[in-house]
Amino acid sequence: MAFDYGTKRIGIAVSDSMQIIASPLTTIHPEGIWKFLSDYLAGEQVETFVIGRPKQLDGTASGSDQHVVGFSRKLRKTYPNIPIVEVDERFTSKIASRAIAQSGMKKSKRQDKGLIDKVSAVLILQTYMDSKSY
Repeated sequence: MAFDYGTKRIGIAVSDSMQIIASPLTTIHPEGIWKFLSDYLAGEQVETFVIGRPKQLDGTASGSDQHVVGFSRKLRKTYPNIPIVEVDERFTSKIASRAIAQSGMKKSKRQDKGLIDKVSAVLILQTYMDSKSY
């Protein structure tokens, strides 16, 4: 399960059981994430949490990184048996926006920030899964 954490929305993606393809799951407000995870994990098994870490071009932490660190800490404390992996998420929103624009969707749908966050989470998870296969 991957997270594109933001202070307004969290994009969430999951993989298939063979961990080959990442798919968008949902976008949720940060206040609702803990109930969502509790409900989701009651019915589904998650092997690893993958969290996108926002970085500057020079590799240093971005201004929003502190929020991601806080989320990661609470996630680790709440679900200590599920490992957490952090992935550099530079450019995922731009890549997601470009992919959505090229998909042929209507303009109103392409501008849906929740959709961009879900696709960003997919990119974060797919990057992690691809790195494991080498």
